[in-house]
Amino acid sequence: MAAACGRPRRSLALVLALLVAACAGGQRRGPPPTYIVRSGDTLYSIAWRNRLDYHDLARWNGLANDSRIEIGQVLRLTPAGSAVTPRLRAEQPAPLPVTAPPHWAWPADGVVLGSVEMPSGGVGVRIGGAAGGAVRAAAAGRVVYKGAGLRAYGQLVIIKHDDTWLSAYGYNREVLVAEGESVREGQPIATMGEGPGKRPMLYFEIRCNGRPVDPRTRLPPRG
Repeated sequence: MAAACGRPRRSLALVLALLVAACAGGQRRGPPPTYIVRSGDTLYSIAWRNRLDYHDLARWNGLANDSRIEIGQVLRLTPAGSAVTPRLRAEQPAPLPVTAPPHWAWPADGVVLGSVEMPSGGVGVRIGGAAGGAVRAAAAGRVVYKGAGLRAYGQLVIIKHDDTWLSAYGYNREVLVAEGESVREGQPIATMGEGPGKRPMLYFEIRCNGRPVDPRTRLPPRG
């Protein structure tokens, strides 16, 4: 049986904001209509940066979800024929299928310092620990991004677990895996670096069909 991602956060607030803008005759600016691929970009990192589901980004550009992209390639960030400014519509797009979540394990030893919302729209947790300590894959999957191209994440690793689930690991000191590499649950993928306040920590995030999911609702309880 398919497992639900969980209810998107702030959805009611977003709907109300759009309704107010519509009644006032104002317009709410959407993302830029196109993006030119730069060195270090991947389909996943571009979607992450622009708060998009990478399935949608691939579909709008006639790409497979795992397609390689080229420097200088121009990608659409909106569906063909759509306006840049979003409009309220009565119909809703068909929901993406949701696979059962993988078996999750804690990605680092240490205490949870709290939740945080990132500029990308992600919501994750900060886990305190020792500088240089092991950062481990929370579930088996494949590395689809490594780099420092996403603001506020520092050195970041993104792992794709299947077509529904991704996990992200930020604030790393050193990344131990390469893009395209398959990893197993518990495998060291990086060493812990420093987050805000120069404090050693890991930022950890889970996404389901592009939407952030509170990791503490998925990770096993700690004794």
